[in-house]
Amino acid sequence: MQTLEVLFRLITFVLNAFILRFLSKEIVGIVNVRLTLLYSTTVFLAREAFRRACLSGGTQRDWRQTLNLLWLTVPLGVFWSLFLGWIWLQLLEVPDPNVIPHYGTGVVVFALSVVVELLGEPFWVLAQAHMFVKLKVIAESLSVILKSVLTACLVLWLPHWGLHIFSLAQLFYTTVLVLCYVIYFTKLLGSPESTKQQTLPVSRMTDLLPNVMRSRAFVNWTEAKLTWSFFKQSFLKQILTEGERYVMTFLNVLNFGDQGVYDIVNNLGSLVARLIFQPIEESFYIFFAKVLERGKDATLQKQEDIAVAAAVLESLLKLALLAGLTITVFGFAYSQLALDIYGGTMLSSGSGPVLLRSYCLYVLLLAINGVTECFTFAAMSKEEVDRYNCTMLALSSSFLVLSYLLTRWCGSVGFILANCFNMAVRITQSFRFIHRYYRKTPYRPLAGLYLSPVLLGVFALSGGITGVSEVFLCCDQGWPARLAHVAVGTFCLGATLGTTFLTETKLIHFLRTQLGVSRLADKMT
Repeated sequence: MQTLEVLFRLITFVLNAFILRFLSKEIVGIVNVRLTLLYSTTVFLAREAFRRACLSGGTQRDWRQTLNLLWLTVPLGVFWSLFLGWIWLQLLEVPDPNVIPHYGTGVVVFALSVVVELLGEPFWVLAQAHMFVKLKVIAESLSVILKSVLTACLVLWLPHWGLHIFSLAQLFYTTVLVLCYVIYFTKLLGSPESTKQQTLPVSRMTDLLPNVMRSRAFVNWTEAKLTWSFFKQSFLKQILTEGERYVMTFLNVLNFGDQGVYDIVNNLGSLVARLIFQPIEESFYIFFAKVLERGKDATLQKQEDIAVAAAVLESLLKLALLAGLTITVFGFAYSQLALDIYGGTMLSSGSGPVLLRSYCLYVLLLAINGVTECFTFAAMSKEEVDRYNCTMLALSSSFLVLSYLLTRWCGSVGFILANCFNMAVRITQSFRFIHRYYRKTPYRPLAGLYLSPVLLGVFALSGGITGVSEVFLCCDQGWPARLAHVAVGTFCLGATLGTTFLTETKLIHFLRTQLGVSRLADKMT
């Protein structure tokens, strides 16, 4: 299933790269920032708290009341669509219709797509509660791919449609997503196997519709109150999660073109974090949580466990540092070429290369923070986690102010600099905890952040060579020169990896051990 999901992502990535070559950066900014923010905000306000409340407590409940509660997301979605749609049309800056036509239609259709998607909410929650993982992956991946295919076809054949293309594609996406769930449950509930097994709390499709019960309340009021609690808790989180887009949209710190370029670079740069660092963080959080007793001093735990955790943390820090440094050093010289290949001159000219180079530094901080926080959250007591979360919430709030000030000062790169500052403070907090945790033991896992002078020298030399190569060989010299630039980078990367292999023997042994464990687990499953 993971292989299928990666394949779907790869196909979508290629389709998006194709689409970008036929668009202006202004249209990308309007669609990816302005209209997508309208969609994500409306969806969040209408359903997020309902999902969290209705998925709490397992499958043993009165599902008729739960389904009734979930259907309330539809009228709530209509309300938020109308209210936010009015704000997007009347209070925010409207783009020049000669440059970006059909903006009003885009707002209306994106808001309508939210209501369409909410029609499938009862089906989604029922599927999640009963662990229909395959259904979720296939439905979402198929919807995204078909949306990208439709967008690519319309952009190629009917480019003059403008925002009509993306509006139609968005409505098509939500329709397909809902239909996947409806068709699946229609076939499942109509099969004799489902009737025999009685695995679901409903036996026919009409049971999934709103149902007024005479003997019981329309909804479970405990779930309803829980929904309100989750809404209050997560509202600020939504603002912080989409903070950059809110700052761009409501404070007008960037024009639509710069917004489009920033969003593309941000999504492109975050691919590494999602595909490489996030799985490592999730896996080793589970490892640390099993090895260490939460909230217990290191001197009071089994010393074998403390030693193993320290050794693994040291190796992970070394791995994160080396991976992040490699991306930073080589990303600096190859950002312009990568953007030119991915999106053409729209991305490779202007602010795009500077943004991606800055993002490479941010990836280094992301890698280190992911490792330190996965240990920190596994070892902290519940009280310490609560205090830490409050600190991070205050820091994230200050990020909005800092991003506004830095963006006014140095343009779109200010968002990345604000993220770097935010991440550096989080890393510092984790370093302090790890240092205190191992202070009374002979183990010093933070030593994983030290590299040999030889390896540091190779990194510096590689950065210098590839930087000079970029000046003379990339990116206006034609493909022979570009290929020569790639060859130079390949040679430098090989030299860097070879030096790492020779100098970081402890890390190489750790990686070989982990690879052996993974192969054994695959054979057992």
